Amino acid sequence: MPEQETEAMETSEPVEGEVAVETAPEAPAKPKPKRKPKAAAKARAKDADPLDVPLFDSAGALQGEVRLPKVIFAEKVNTPVMHQAFVRQTNNARQGTASTKTRGTVSGGGAKPYRQKGTGRARHGSIREPSMKGGGVVFGPHPRSYAQRMPKQMRRLALRSALTQKATEGKVRVIQGFDIEEPKTSVAADLMDAIGFDDTTLVVLPAPNFVVTRSFENLAGTKIILARNLNIRDLFTHTYLLLAKDCLELLEENFSKPERPKAGAANHDHGDEKPE
Repeated sequence: MPEQETEAMETSEPVEGEVAVETAPEAPAKPKPKRKPKAAAKARAKDADPLDVPLFDSAGALQGEVRLPKVIFAEKVNTPVMHQAFVRQTNNARQGTASTKTRGTVSGGGAKPYRQKGTGRARHGSIREPSMKGGGVVFGPHPRSYAQRMPKQMRRLALRSALTQKATEGKVRVIQGFDIEEPKTSVAADLMDAIGFDDTTLVVLPAPNFVVTRSFENLAGTKIILARNLNIRDLFTHTYLLLAKDCLELLEENFSKPERPKAGAANHDHGDEKPE
């Protein structure tokens, strides 16, 4: 009997006043996206070589690609050395002329301002004490040198690391030359727009050029620098790097890693020597 009652309750219709709950049909399961094969990803990564950068003509038209020197733009990035070089350069730019006067160098204050007892005030011996208005400064700055030294090879390593980072991020462009007859900021601005720069740019020249320098110096966020004067601070403070094509050889000559002779490479011929 209890089994018949439970079956009747299951098959009974809903009572008036009660809302019948309808179950929604289950949605079909979405197919999982297929993973791309690793071989295709490796092929794409191989095709996008950071050493192959766009090459533009003097009018800003794309002329293909140019290969950056591997000895400069394929260095293993050394972040600590780059940080040390940047701190060194910024410290060497400081004048170090900040100065303050101690209570011994401030004029006045030789006499005791008032007697020691009987006034109800705190005792003082000079109006030039650090606690008094117009008094000396405790542990204030004094003229000093902030200069730091750094080996030349470490400075070059930091520069190659920064250039490699720029090339890896795709921020390097190469131009064949600058065909500007007279100084005009509008010509330089049109050239930058044609190449596609949308942020600060460091323009590197192989040799001094008055016309090009005068054309670019009024552009906000653009700086002209010679290849031999390339430094870590300018690379850090500018997003893009525009290199004249003739600068590639100069960078390789000035900042490449020196080749050291291998151990045992020197041949010492002692066969011609005769024993005494």
